[in-house]
Amino acid sequence: MVWHAWGEPHQPAVVLLHGGSGSWTHWVRCIAPLRDAGWCVLVPDLPGFGDTDLPASCTDVDDLPAHLHAGLQQLKGAGICAGPVSVAGFSFGGMAGALWLVEHPQDAVQLVLVGSPGLGLTVSERIPLKGWRHLPSPQAQEAVHRHNLMALMLHAPEALDDLALHLHTANVQRDRMPRRRLSSSDIVARALPNLQVPVSAIYGEHDALYLGRLSELAAALPRLTQHWKQWHVVPGAGHWVIYEAADDFNAALLQVLRT
Repeated sequence: MVWHAWGEPHQPAVVLLHGGSGSWTHWVRCIAPLRDAGWCVLVPDLPGFGDTDLPASCTDVDDLPAHLHAGLQQLKGAGICAGPVSVAGFSFGGMAGALWLVEHPQDAVQLVLVGSPGLGLTVSERIPLKGWRHLPSPQAQEAVHRHNLMALMLHAPEALDDLALHLHTANVQRDRMPRRRLSSSDIVARALPNLQVPVSAIYGEHDALYLGRLSELAAALPRLTQHWKQWHVVPGAGHWVIYEAADDFNAALLQVLRT
């Protein structure tokens, strides 16, 4: 399992978990602001994504907690992380964070869900994603990547810049966990009542996973956990809020982490 680290070991740490078909680069616009605000920033490539191997027995998000726990213990043993740990998980990473801290509550002092699915609330119409691996040319594949980014990840057309396209293209090509299905379940909703750490949530106003249902989510989350903390909506942003509206998102995340 590959981890990336910035900041000083003695500082409070924040572990950033990326989304499905992604890598640490989902958080590329958040790392420096968090580091500069005094955080030790730890960003893994989750098993089966980016540069991290896929264990033979690892098929979906519920297989990740053991690997996250073991990785954090290795970082602590190596002196890379010495302070208290907070966890922020984007999308699939939010699911992973919730399941991790249910199994290993001693690993962190709080959890921040960012655009997380698995809460039993879905939109009525399926998000119209398209396949690309079968397409014969890079140009045809790029057209599909652009379509998929706007269908799921981003809201404003101008947010689809060259960097977003480059990161997305590189990430989806390295996704080795293709049959995961738990994102459409209520696995996080069932896990939250068992969490012993404070829980906050940050979502983009136009998150494609919750179009028209953010108010329901805002009402549901405090009922699902005994340790509810904060709710934030980032105006004008889609699902990939940590990229599309990084300045506003970083401000909200730092507010959550500091209080």
